[in-house]
This record gives sequence, C-alpha cells and structure tokens, in this order.
Amino acid sequence: MLMIELHAEVEITATAERVWRELADFTSYPQWNPFTPRISSGQPRIGECLKVRFEPPGARAVTLRVKVIDVKPNHELRWRGHLLASGVIEGDHSFVIRLLEGNRVLFIQREVFKGLLVPLFARTLASHVQLGYEEMNLALKQRCEASPAGVG
Repeated sequence: MLMIELHAEVEITATAERVWRELADFTSYPQWNPFTPRISSGQPRIGECLKVRFEPPGARAVTLRVKVIDVKPNHELRWRGHLLASGVIEGDHSFVIRLLEGNRVLFIQREVFKGLLVPLFARTLASHVQLGYEEMNLALKQRCEASPAGVG
C-alpha cells in the first residue's frame, strides 16, 4: 500500500492561544480559509464527525466527512477521513502549534495519505493539495498577525 506524506509550515507572530482560537473557530473559515472554506457541522472535540469542504487550487473541490481523533487545545488538532471507502484513500491530518521564542509559533500541517488508490491521486495530492495547505497556512498567519489582540 502506497503512502504519501504532505507537510507545510509557517512561522506566525502570535500566541499559541491566538492561533488555536482561529483554527478551532470553524464558523470563521469562510472569512479567511481558502483551502477549507467550510466545516458544516461539529466542534473540535475527540470523536466529533465533521463535514469538511476542501477546495484545492487547480483541482476539483470535495466535501468529506472526517472524525476528530485528537485535540490538545493550543497545541494540536487531528482528524482522519477517507475518500469513497475505508482503505481506498485514507488521510490522517494534523495541525500542530509549536511554541517558539518571542511570542511566535510554528504552525504545521501534516497529512499521511494511504490506500489502494493513492498512486492514482499522487500527483494531485503532491501539487494541488500541498499548495492548498500552504495557502491556508499563509491565510492563518495573515489573520492572526493582522489583529493580535483577538479582534476580528
């Protein structure tokens, strides 16, 4: 079974609490998140099922159901989802907030895709989805740094 791992990170001048507040506020995603503009249901709680809209640049948009598998406020959010059926294409996605010195954090998105059809989607994942992660990270950075006091 083929596996692909994607990774994108950005340094943000903001507190971990500020970054977490934006990441965990799914209702604000349409205002700032170009890659994941909508999470229709659920909260960032372990066991919660979320309906997530992904819009990778240059590729077809897709809405998937994912299950939250780990939540560490101000540090990490993880979910797992699959396309079509379990074992076809599965993704284990993590958002990590790592503390740096001087009121800064490193925000990391990482996803491991595995399954029978991963070879067919490898090019799309490595290009369009990767670019989507990078665009989301930049948008999160801009949002957090634009109003560090938590306004907006």
